[in-house]
Order: sequence, then structure tokens, then C-alpha cells
Amino acid sequence: MLIVPRFCCQCGSASLDRRLPPGDDHPRLVCLSCGYVHYENPKIITGCIIEHGGRYLLCKRAIPPRIGTWTLPAGFMENGETAEDAALREVREESGILAEILCPYSLFSVPTISELYLIFRATMIEDTGHFGPETLECRFFAPEEIPWDLIYYPAIRQILERYIQERDKGHYGLYVGNDATGRVHFVQ
Repeated sequence: MLIVPRFCCQCGSASLDRRLPPGDDHPRLVCLSCGYVHYENPKIITGCIIEHGGRYLLCKRAIPPRIGTWTLPAGFMENGETAEDAALREVREESGILAEILCPYSLFSVPTISELYLIFRATMIEDTGHFGPETLECRFFAPEEIPWDLIYYPAIRQILERYIQERDKGHYGLYVGNDATGRVHFVQ
């Protein structure tokens, strides 16, 4: 859901209008009083695929949407964080796992809701045994144990399915794709 400001953050005016600023190619919210352009940008979700002993870490959601469904440990990047720091923080908060990033694995755009998923491959350093309030349960699943029908986000399911297939082959790629076309591009 896009939150649209009601007041200009520069001058406080309530005179905002969506229009095409000079030299731009997208309609933007523009303050009619001071001319400030309010950019609305996508949210970035970062997270990790963590494999341990042939099993994959999943977290059961304790917050809306879809409480009780499973997902990879991931969440919104905060201002002032690197993508890697955000992914490791989300893993720690949602699962209690301290991890180390190995490499990027998937970059998946969801333009319909203005989100970008950046998923890394990571390895577990330590399990603290303490996960945060956004998680009901977290555990490692063997591929045949994964509750596929209870994975909420289609992009996360697709990423995890592809990862497991690649693990079996011993070769991992970097993938870029989106939900608008359904195409995923392999980058070597």
C-alpha cells in the first residue's frame, strides 16, 4: 500500500498535486507552494536462504498478512543500512540465527506492489534460540518436509524451489526476475 503524504515535507503546505515535473518522465507529487517534488520509491525486502545440513530455514509468520504461513527470514531494509546488514538483521530478528552472507542469489521485482526482493545465500554461524515477535516458530526443513502450500509469498516459493534444484546440481546462479512478466533471467 502506497502512503501518500498530505503535506509538503519542505514547507508544510497542503497544496500537493500529482503532475509531470519539467524534464521528468513520471507523474510525481509536487508541492504547488514551493515546487518540491515528493518521490515515491519501491520498498526493498532483504533476506537469506540459510541451509544447514541439507535443511532450509523457514519462519512461521506471527504478523499480518497471512499469520501462520511460512517464509524465508526477510523483511524491509531500513534507512542507513547496507543490503547485507539488513538481510542479516532480519535473519537474526526473525529466527535468532547469526549468519554470514556467502553471495547474492536472487533479485526479484514485484512492480504491482512496488517491492524489490534481494535474497542472499548465507551460512549459519550460531543459533541463539531466541527469535523475535514477528515469528511464531522457526525451523530447518528437509526439502521433502517443506510446507510448500503454506509458503505465503509466491516469489519466495519460486526462489526456494530453484535454490533446492541447484543445490542438487552443485551449481548456483544469480537470478533477476519479476512478477509482471514471470520471466527469470540467469546471470553467470
